Amino acid sequence: MWEPAWRRGGREPDYRFTLANERTFLAWIRTGLALMAAGLLLAQFANHTRMPRLAVGAGTGLVAFAAALAWIAYRRWRANEIAMRHEAPLPAGRVLPWTAAVLAALAVCMVTLALHG
Repeated sequence: MWEPAWRRGGREPDYRFTLANERTFLAWIRTGLALMAAGLLLAQFANHTRMPRLAVGAGTGLVAFAAALAWIAYRRWRANEIAMRHEAPLPAGRVLPWTAAVLAALAVCMVTLALHG
């Protein structure tokens, strides 16, 4: 039976850790889906604001960030699985500050649209 390369070597971790890692991955995917929905909503209703370019730009940026977040979530899930199988420390995450920065920038755009839209 075929087995992915990341599963080869090491030992099978406790299933609870594997399931927790999977739940974390799914939480990141949910966050990405919510950002994608918000981006689509912004782009759809851009013509109903006084600043349509800002709304379209923010919406497009959110959809792009959501796609990047999905890829980052997969990479992080995979790295954690490999580390658990080899009893190594879990890799440090660097995506949280970027997510916070993107959401802060979105908040500035939303305030601008609310005040001038």
